[in-house]
Amino acid sequence: MMNRVPKVKKVMQDQNSEAWKQLCLYIDKVAEEGHEEFEPRKGIGSELFQLIETLPKSIAKLKKVKRMMLYGSHLKQIPPEIGEMESLEEFIPYTSYNLMWFPYEIIHCKNLKRSTVSTRALYGNYKFRTHFPNLYQRPLKYYDSEIVKCSICKNEIPESETDQYWVSLPIATDVLPLLVNVCSESCKAKIPQPSELYVQFPHKGGEFIKQPEKY
Repeated sequence: MMNRVPKVKKVMQDQNSEAWKQLCLYIDKVAEEGHEEFEPRKGIGSELFQLIETLPKSIAKLKKVKRMMLYGSHLKQIPPEIGEMESLEEFIPYTSYNLMWFPYEIIHCKNLKRSTVSTRALYGNYKFRTHFPNLYQRPLKYYDSEIVKCSICKNEIPESETDQYWVSLPIATDVLPLLVNVCSESCKAKIPQPSELYVQFPHKGGEFIKQPEKY
């Protein structure tokens, strides 16, 4: 039996909630005090953190954070601004089962060497081959963003005009499905070659995209 294409979980983050306000304050504190670890479960408490479905764009301020601990989160999305966390060395979203894909911009974390991801939840994982959502039918949107930056050239483009692709690339110790937003064919041509055992070109997903046989 053919696996069905998974439904994309819509992010419905309440920015007026106490959980969101405390998370934003915690990010400000980590940035201002120059901490090397970012662990929101400890920073705002488990009860509030389980109400968080996406991280704020302000994570871009976490320039000195080396370890990002998101163990057991209910996150459904991480914003592209993670790519601005220039000191990040270790990324741990383990058992965050709603994180099925990641922003392409994570490749800009040049110091990232270690990751612990629940790979069985990921789109296209080489053992399970979960289908990628169809970007032709339903483009993915980052929460609270009408303008996005091209993942390649960084030019701003209206979210409604971005051209999106999936690509599976090695990130630290895992191969992750990445969402790429591009503004032109020339930018699309600069998307890196995907990892072995994965679809060998940037693609739009959907039920009929042919993935390699399960490993």
